[in-house]
Amino acid sequence: MVSAVVFVLVVAAVAVAGSIAGSSSGDQYASIVRPAWAPPPWLFGPVWTVLYAAIAVAGWRVYWIAGAGSLRAVRPEMLVYAIGLVLNALWTPLFFAAQARTAALVDIVLLDLVIVATLVLFMRRDRIAGFLFVPYFLWTAFATALNLSIVLLN
Repeated sequence: MVSAVVFVLVVAAVAVAGSIAGSSSGDQYASIVRPAWAPPPWLFGPVWTVLYAAIAVAGWRVYWIAGAGSLRAVRPEMLVYAIGLVLNALWTPLFFAAQARTAALVDIVLLDLVIVATLVLFMRRDRIAGFLFVPYFLWTAFATALNLSIVLLN
């Protein structure tokens, strides 16, 4: 049986991996040419903290509530969820550590698609879990537009 703590720890590991890879991201973000509508660097931390909490709760709800604690019952949902976490974890190292902005753009476009797939799959199992993914999708879609703008401006 997997508890909510496991979902929190897995999502926290994704967040920490991104944080480590982007430890100098504030300086880099400030030094690149950004569109006028780009948010200030300090906004990303609080937004992602809330989003990561929602991602963990949504995953747990689908596993525990909809799947009754059985991975077999929700295998497709958890597989797509896990793919999304991997894509999420890859973006910061690509964008900041490797400064591979175009590769990061490809990653985040794939992430957008996986988030939509996860949202749809989760919605079929547990509406609350599905709705918890809506802000994640909206923010990531915004981040995709920002990533594209940065690629075009730099």
